[in-house]
Amino acid sequence: MKVSIVGAGIMGLGTAWALERLGHQVTIFEQGPVPNPLGSSVDQHRLIRYPYGPAEGYTKMVADAYAIWDQVWADLGETLYRQTGTLCLGQAGARWHRDTLATLERAGHAVERLGEAELARRFPLIEAANVDEAYYLDSGGVLFAERIVAALAKRLAARGVEIRAHTPVVEIDPDRGFVILGDGSVIGADALVVAAGPWAPRLVPSLRRRVKPSRQVLAYLVPPDDLAPLWQTGPMLLDIDPDVGFYVVPPRDGAGLKLGDHRFSLAGDPDGDRAGTEAEIAVGLAGCARRLKRFDDYRIDRLKVCFYTVEPDEKFIIEPVGLSTYVMSPCSGHGFKFGPLLGSAVAGAIDAGEPGDIAAWAAGAAS
Repeated sequence: MKVSIVGAGIMGLGTAWALERLGHQVTIFEQGPVPNPLGSSVDQHRLIRYPYGPAEGYTKMVADAYAIWDQVWADLGETLYRQTGTLCLGQAGARWHRDTLATLERAGHAVERLGEAELARRFPLIEAANVDEAYYLDSGGVLFAERIVAALAKRLAARGVEIRAHTPVVEIDPDRGFVILGDGSVIGADALVVAAGPWAPRLVPSLRRRVKPSRQVLAYLVPPDDLAPLWQTGPMLLDIDPDVGFYVVPPRDGAGLKLGDHRFSLAGDPDGDRAGTEAEIAVGLAGCARRLKRFDDYRIDRLKVCFYTVEPDEKFIIEPVGLSTYVMSPCSGHGFKFGPLLGSAVAGAIDAGEPGDIAAWAAGAAS
């Protein structure tokens, strides 16, 4: 079967990877280079972790995601992942933490609750006196996102997948599986997958009332010299609060120390200016100042602007559109870790000729 895919981020490449393994002929259309620095998938790293609030379906999916990543590493011949452990910090009675602990307990995950003294001893980077609740999991780590995208694209090209970079798709025919390119040419296929990140609503109008492109500013930080070695062995930090939530990705294998604001801006144009400002990451910086020791001694190395595509409940949308097309809109900031898993599900639906329960599963329905 001939399958066209719009978008060469982790969702498009993960789907192509699974389709090629099933014996299908795949062509990927990408509007920019591959990897595309403007794409939602392309940055030094992304996180994979089990804490997910009350989202039991996604908590369970993480184990399946790890299993698929192991298949990807075997195919690539290298493991582009490092385990870091996961340290969650929060305020007393915070609902996200309460829900997360309950969900992890039901799923059978070992969680260490840490009092102030133990937190200070185990994790000297943290201002333990300013933390009401803390718990730690050995699981979780860093996926080297840009390196993964580049390696997958290279591997797929070597296996016969056609990757057409700098080839924007301006329109689709979801019933016939056609794509119309910027030069007016029409390319047909037996099936079509739209995995175009924040540009997907332009090709699939029904998404416009369901998801919103969201400009997110990330800050790469440089810690003081004496604290840098601690970060090289430190865990990811999750401080998920509706008002001031942030996360910190620890440095590994040459990738930097990164701060992200867990809130969504729900604004911006993915084709617009990509210069970030400190004001856009001010809440995250304030959170770090509260949680990290000597944060005044840190400096910002650079800012990066990324775009997510946000569904109000942070659920993935993967479903058929028309007669021959699937749309994937899983970029709400937690999509990268599930890329090959979601792609494998879409590939399986195309191979079987029917979607089954893919939409409910992708939306986090617990099984």
